[in-house]
Amino acid sequence: MADDNHRPEAPPTASDDARPAGTFEFEIEQSHKWYRRPEVLVPVILVVLGLSLLAVVEAPSGRFRSQFTPGRDVSFGWDYFFHLVPQMLRGLYTTARATVLGFLIAASLGLVMALLRRSERPYVSLPAAFVIEFIRSTPILVQMFFAQVLVRATPWLTLNPIVILFIVVGIHYATYASEAYRAGINSVPKGQWEASIALNLDPATKWTRIIIPQAVPNVLPTLGNYLVAAFKDVPIGDAVLSTAGVLFFANTIRADDFRPVEPYLLIGVGFLLVSLPAAWLVRRLEESIEYERD
Repeated sequence: MADDNHRPEAPPTASDDARPAGTFEFEIEQSHKWYRRPEVLVPVILVVLGLSLLAVVEAPSGRFRSQFTPGRDVSFGWDYFFHLVPQMLRGLYTTARATVLGFLIAASLGLVMALLRRSERPYVSLPAAFVIEFIRSTPILVQMFFAQVLVRATPWLTLNPIVILFIVVGIHYATYASEAYRAGINSVPKGQWEASIALNLDPATKWTRIIIPQAVPNVLPTLGNYLVAAFKDVPIGDAVLSTAGVLFFANTIRADDFRPVEPYLLIGVGFLLVSLPAAWLVRRLEESIEYERD
């Protein structure tokens, strides 16, 4: 009599012969976070090194003076235009340097302001909110005048104009960056917050490994816009603080040669040479950074 519990086995397949008995086959798709991907990390490191070099190396000093005598009856001269290019680049370097230093302050201080405003303690969040709204509601021109008067009225505080300029720009745009950071943090899914609480993660691990890496990609486009906007606001310091930027270059050449068209048109070209590549790099970085929310 045949055993009722005995059943014929199914014929083995090719895949069954390829793996040992008692094992299961499954695929794991490894997810690489954006800050661990070489195609993103290497350009970021190069940009940071370039910005550090720009922040450390100062522009050559000296008065802007034209060595070319243009005819005053000529409305525009290409020879005079190209003759001013080296001096414009010197002023453009000063403007770009102040922008980079100010934006580094804005990017770091803005995150601190956003975290302070999100605090559950009213004596921390309310003063932070007041400072942010007060600075955002006043024009940067007034803030530059105030900083200049404050430095002159304080004997022990000695700051040169370029330092005053990038500090004011950094604090001003830090308030805007803080709102961008706050929106990026709020965009993190609620489940990520609940998971960090369920895993009993300490606050430092939760913010550095869970929240901030997911909020940064959402904030990058806004920060890129603020970088370009800061670059266009920095020349205001040439008129207020007498920093040797592009606007100071154009005003000096106009006053000496009575030819305003060439220098002002030249600084417009200089702005395009810096703003367009900066906007393109921000878009490329935004496309490269894609955080996987699995």
